[in-house]
This record gives sequence, structure tokens and C-alpha cells, in this order.
Amino acid sequence: MRRWIAVVLALLLAAVAAWCGLRSFERHWLATPIAALSQPRVFEIPAGSSAIAIAARLRREGLLDRSWIWIRQAKRLGVTARLRAGEYELRPGATPERLLQQFVAGAVLLHAVTIPEGWTFRQALAHIRQQPAIAVTEGELAAAQLAARAGVGDRDPEGLFFPDTYRFPRGTPDYVVLRLARQRLERELQQAWQQRDPALPLATPYEALILASLIEKETGAPGERAVIAGVFVNRLRRGMRLQTDPSVIYGLGERWDGRLRSEDLRSDTPYNSYTRAGLPPTPIALVGRAALDAAVRPARTDMLYFVATGHGDGRHLFARTLAEHNANVRAYLANLRAARGDRVL
Repeated sequence: MRRWIAVVLALLLAAVAAWCGLRSFERHWLATPIAALSQPRVFEIPAGSSAIAIAARLRREGLLDRSWIWIRQAKRLGVTARLRAGEYELRPGATPERLLQQFVAGAVLLHAVTIPEGWTFRQALAHIRQQPAIAVTEGELAAAQLAARAGVGDRDPEGLFFPDTYRFPRGTPDYVVLRLARQRLERELQQAWQQRDPALPLATPYEALILASLIEKETGAPGERAVIAGVFVNRLRRGMRLQTDPSVIYGLGERWDGRLRSEDLRSDTPYNSYTRAGLPPTPIALVGRAALDAAVRPARTDMLYFVATGHGDGRHLFARTLAEHNANVRAYLANLRAARGDRVL
């Protein structure tokens, strides 16, 4: 009897030792960097993949030589049904345990799209849809319908999205990226409006957004934005027409061929600031925070006019009176001729 007890105890001890040894081996394997990951690589988990199917793919690609340990660990942690689909970047030094954590956390690879300031909504939409990682909604869904899905409702979508860099996982629908830009614009606009000059002759945040879009298109020079805003505000207070070319160009739409003619300035559209007083009916471009800040806190100036310098530097000459402005226009034309090398006979 004693011998049988000894044998059973020995077998139990051997089993415990074997189990402990196996667990030690498993822990070591799970914590050992994957040798095949000598450089970053992308691994995609299709939607609906089981833990066993994922482990099998990892094994086939040479990333898990003992995938059964990986499956055991997933079962032990109760996460076999929590491995998320998506595109993952696997980096050198990653361990089997780290892969499991990455898949459970859904730490997918993020792609990026940058929307520049000054673009129109349609330019931004076309750019977003050109990104390979974006899922284009229904192929040719109308821009207005897409904007509505992004949270704009039935309003004109122009200017209602914030230009910035947005990150997203592969397969993200185009309207989701637009929604991110829409929500960001709302935050930026409300923050800017709360900090506005109390004497600002604008009634709503939307009017500030329209003004900011004019500023955005008029200059890219940081030091000029507030002054140009001040000129526009002075003209609004006096009931003067804004006479800003970018608004006229926007109103021309597809008729714009890159050259603004005198007949264009006389051709009335809702956006022709030479024929109509006040702000245009909508923004004419996507605006950044600098233009928003200038619109709500314009420079205190007595300037009423401005014209480009003609040097191609994006800067302007400012004037208080029409006579000064006309002199600046002559300087602008002279600078243009000099830049082209024209001779004055």
C-alpha cells in the first residue's frame, strides 16, 4: 500500500513538475520577441475571423511557431471572441503576448488625410475620396447627401468643415472623416466666437465664419490677417461694399478660367461683393483657426482699402482713402510689369 501511495505521489509530483515546466515554457515563449519581425509589417484581420483562424494565419506567415500556446493564452484570458478586425502594424521587438494585447485593444494602423486651409468643400471631399484607405460611400453619393450624413443637415456645406490632418483606420467611410472635420469646426468656431470683440458688427458665429473665409482667401501672410479683417469690418460698418475678388471668383463657379475680367466684376451673383452689399450668403472656403481669430478680433485700423503688392509675395498695400488706394493700384501694376520684364516706352 505504501508503495502504491509513493508511486501515485511520484506521478502527481511529476505531473505538477511537467505542468509547471510547461507553464514556464509558455510564459517564456509568450514574452520572447518574434524573430521573424525584423522590420515593420502590416497584418490584417478580416471581419469575422476567429482566434484559431488568426493564429493559423500568423503561423503561415512565420510569426507564431507555436500558435497553440497563443490560443491557450487567449482562452485563459477569456479574449478569444474579443480579437478585433482591422489592419495592424507589427513592429520589431513585438512578442506573441504583445500581439494578443494589440488585437484585443483594437490598436489598428491609422492612415492620415490632410485637408488644407482655403480649399472648397468639393475640393476637400474629392481629396478625401482619393485616399486608398477610405471607403467611398455608395460610389457616387451626391456631395450634399454626404455632407448631410456628416452632420450638416440641409445647409450649404461650404466652410462647415475644419482643415487639418485626420487619422482613421482602413475602411472608414468618407462621411465619417467629414464628420470629424465638421465636429472640429464647431468646436473651433464656438471657441473663437466666445472670444470675439464685443464691438464686432456680426450677429452670429456663422457670419464670423463667412468673414473668416474671405480673410483666408485674401492672404496667407500671418501678419496681415487681422488688418484685412479690420478693413472688412470698417467697410461693413460704413455700409460700403466689400469688393473682394475671391468672393466674385467663387460666385463664377466653373466659369472662372483663372483670369478675373472687368465684366466679371459687373456680372451679378449672390457672391459678387462689387454689386451686392454685406457678406456673401455662405463661406467661400474652409478656414483655419488663424483666419477665425482675425475675423472675431480684427485689428483696430482706419484702413478702408487694400491691393496686392504685385511682388508675388502674397502681401498687400493698405490705404485710408481712395486716392491713396489708387496710388497703390498704380504701384501694383508697375510691380507686375517689372516682374514680367515689360518695358515702358
